Amino acid sequence: MVRLHVKKGDDNQFLYDTDVEANVDDVISDIVVIYNGRLKISRICYEIEELAKHGVMLPPDIMGLTDDQVKELKLKDEWADKCVPMGGWTFNKDKIGRRNGRQPNEKMQEVLKKTIEDARIMTSKKLVQQEKLVTQKIIQEALDLLRGAVTIVYPMGLPPHDVICKEFENTEDLTGTQASLEFVDRITTSSKHAEDDGDDDDDNDNDDGDDGDDVA
Repeated sequence: MVRLHVKKGDDNQFLYDTDVEANVDDVISDIVVIYNGRLKISRICYEIEELAKHGVMLPPDIMGLTDDQVKELKLKDEWADKCVPMGGWTFNKDKIGRRNGRQPNEKMQEVLKKTIEDARIMTSKKLVQQEKLVTQKIIQEALDLLRGAVTIVYPMGLPPHDVICKEFENTEDLTGTQASLEFVDRITTSSKHAEDDGDDDDDNDNDDGDDGDDVA
């Protein structure tokens, strides 16, 4: 058994166990899925925090507009009365105009906040210091927890344009966002591995370095 310490630069990410006989491409694929899964959980947790404060996302044609502009353009949020939180809501305006301001009640906020905390603990970088692994199964369990909490608070579901909904359905568009720069592409990673293998073959006769367990 081999334990890999996955890092980004000098920053700890997670621990991963594999076997010396494991196929390298399979190991890389698994690590990439876990790495991107942790990023997804981080994005969802942030958005659920916003959901707990300001309710569901406004439709794209209304997002960012002032109340006067919405009236002038005669626009209407068709999802506002369909996607309401369990137990009612109070108005808490989203100053950046992304969400509709219908904040869930305190009890439902607590459901969301507690679940966010649990999901973050399950995938925390601090698990490296505790010598605990993060696996695809754990990633999925964290996603299921988050999805379940949102369903409890919003039994009628979220609008299809809400980024939380898109994240759960794996239809999120990260184009032009900071998140797109953090995402690791599986194909690119495999290509880089193939190039490194070629370089290793060329330099094999002169290679007297030690094997390492860190994966950067």
